[in-house]
Amino acid sequence: MKTDARRHHDPAVRGFASDNYAGVHPEILEALALANGGHQVAYGEDEYTENLQKIIRSHFGPYAEAFPVFNGTGANVTALQALTDRWGAVICAETAHINVDEGGAPERMAGLKLLTVPTPDGKLTPELIDRQAWGWEDEHRAMPQVVSITQNTELGTVYTADEIRAICEHAHSHGMKVHLDGARIANAAASLDVPMRTFTNTVGVDVLSYGGTKNGMMFGEAVVVVNPDAVRQMKHIRKMSMQLASKMRFVSVQLEALLAKDLWLRNAQHSNAMAQRLAAGVRETDGVEILYPVQANAVFAKLPQEVTRRLQQRYRFYFWDEAAGHVRWMCGFDTQEEDVDGFLQALKEELSH
Repeated sequence: MKTDARRHHDPAVRGFASDNYAGVHPEILEALALANGGHQVAYGEDEYTENLQKIIRSHFGPYAEAFPVFNGTGANVTALQALTDRWGAVICAETAHINVDEGGAPERMAGLKLLTVPTPDGKLTPELIDRQAWGWEDEHRAMPQVVSITQNTELGTVYTADEIRAICEHAHSHGMKVHLDGARIANAAASLDVPMRTFTNTVGVDVLSYGGTKNGMMFGEAVVVVNPDAVRQMKHIRKMSMQLASKMRFVSVQLEALLAKDLWLRNAQHSNAMAQRLAAGVRETDGVEILYPVQANAVFAKLPQEVTRRLQQRYRFYFWDEAAGHVRWMCGFDTQEEDVDGFLQALKEELSH
């Protein structure tokens, strides 16, 4: 049967706006086709979701359980609801995605309070957490119940396993739980050159949001419950949060394809390497300042606004802080060396304009 669909874009064009701009990895597309055809039980009672649990446990420990969801915000909102009471609050970095980029969903949909902390590099520490970790018996204040960290952070920095262990021990000593927003968890593992378990279940993380869309999937993420004692009624909360997919096999099979072998790692290693190539070229370019350590697949830089605006006519990317002249350049699993080199050449041309 011939389709009437038409291609409306040039597949040779790639920019540096977001790893969400990338298409779907061919191995993921193959997995989706493999899962198609015939009938499978809906709402997660299918063979693919069942098999996914074995794979998740191989990465995150024998008690881990995955709850596939539609998107990253849904994963975070669902996870945080399962970790908090109606009077609960979540401590997070001021730059955290749950605070800045989710349209108020954690507070509006989950009904919790975010207690934010300014950080120099996007990373929390026990000392920074203590700025908000108080007042548990004060009925006039939302009760701190969860510490949420992002690995890697929104500024492209990466926590070491020891740093996360210190946060978990500190949070647990205060009776709080730890949530890890892992939208780019694969990039962090690739950067550290360690398994994901090294900085999650091994060091005390209770629940994490596993991100696949930025690492080659078409759609879908997962809430991974590492510590079953930390949550209540996750299945019901996922449904109430409008994150229960009827044809869940098509989310689960993507996660299976990503995680069963090493596709997750190959994709992350490649995008990280492209960011390092970009950063190396930027460091050799006068008139540009790299703002944070380049530890994953993001490069944050400062350059004159007029240069940025001209460069944006040639490549897609975003201001991070327009008033300050800060920009963010993201690399994806499909970023090629020639993309980076072409961008660097364009950057030099616009700086010399």
